[in-house]
Amino acid sequence: MSKLYLMRHGQTLFNVLKRKQGWCDSPLTELGIEQAQGAGRWFAEHGVTFDHAYSSTSERAVDTLELVLAESGQGDLAYERVKGLKEWNFGSFEGLTEDVNPPLPYGDFYVPFSGEGEMAFRARLVETITELMRRPGHERVLMASHGAAVAQFLRAQGPEAEQRLRGDGRRIGNCGITVYEFDPATAQFEALELINPND
Repeated sequence: MSKLYLMRHGQTLFNVLKRKQGWCDSPLTELGIEQAQGAGRWFAEHGVTFDHAYSSTSERAVDTLELVLAESGQGDLAYERVKGLKEWNFGSFEGLTEDVNPPLPYGDFYVPFSGEGEMAFRARLVETITELMRRPGHERVLMASHGAAVAQFLRAQGPEAEQRLRGDGRRIGNCGITVYEFDPATAQFEALELINPND
C-alpha cells in the first residue's frame, strides 16, 4: 500500500480579503508562510518523508509545498507542478467577494459563467491524483492543492469516508492534510485521517 498526503495551501491575501480564488491567485500571507512551515515541522516530528511531491500550478500551492519540504528537511526533493491539481474554476466569479457565493451545494452554478461544474471538478481531481499515484515507486507522496479540491477528493471516496474524517464538523484548515492509503492494484483510496497541524 502507498500513502498519499493531500494538503491545502497556507493562508493567502484573498483568504483574508474573503475573495474567491480558484484559478486566479494571490500570495501567501505571513501567517500562511508560518502555517506551511508548521506543517513541515509536523512531518519532520512525525518522521514522515516523501519519495515524490506534486503541486498545483498556482503560486500559493507551489510556495506552500516548497516551504513544507524545506522545513521538513527535504528541500532538495524535486517536485512537479500539475494543472490537474488546481482549485475549482469559478469562471467570471474569480476575484469577487465571497458574499456572491450561491447557496451550497454549488453544483453546476459556475458553468454558465465559464467555470467548472462540481462533478467535472471532482472527476478532474480523481483522474489526476489516481494517475500520479499509479506511477512506479510512489510509496509516500505529498501533494499541495486547495481547500475545495481537498474536500472534493474526500467526497469522491464516499459519504462514509467524509463522515469519518469530518463528521464532527472539522474544517480543512489552511495547510490541513488528508491522509490516504492507495492500492495500486485496484486504484482505490482509503481515507485515514484529517490533520490540521497548526491547530
